[in-house]
Amino acid sequence: MKSASIHVGILCIALGTALAWAEVTQYPAAPPESASAAVIVEQPSPVVAPAPVARKLEPPLDVAALKTRLRETHAIGVFAKLALSNQMDDLVQEFRSLHLGGRSNNVTKLRQRYDLLVLKVLALIQDGDPPLARTIAGSREAIWSILADPEQFKSVG
Repeated sequence: MKSASIHVGILCIALGTALAWAEVTQYPAAPPESASAAVIVEQPSPVVAPAPVARKLEPPLDVAALKTRLRETHAIGVFAKLALSNQMDDLVQEFRSLHLGGRSNNVTKLRQRYDLLVLKVLALIQDGDPPLARTIAGSREAIWSILADPEQFKSVG
């Protein structure tokens, strides 16, 4: 049972990374149409260098909190949680084999499995628990970096 909770936690990390990729991008509004649109005089616009975009500092990933939120959400049924836990256990075991050097796993294949698992979790919770879905999607890359890095993986698993 302890192994399942660890794997659910790692899954939470993985899913949270996905939220970072799901941020809403704002686009500029279309220019208003006016009656004088027929008489348009094009004037050269001055070339202005784009302002540097300030990047938000991301808070550190709280794996334990994400694990707890995923375990306690009502958006996923008990059997679905068990199935996800088993799939996460299998994926974590593959990473463990990769990092121990016992098997030569293809990291690309592991990334595909990881992405599919994250998408599956997001599909299950997006309607029932949108804040958790955003957190998981935002943590997707951070979780992947933990799984893929042998030193970080040791600290979690």
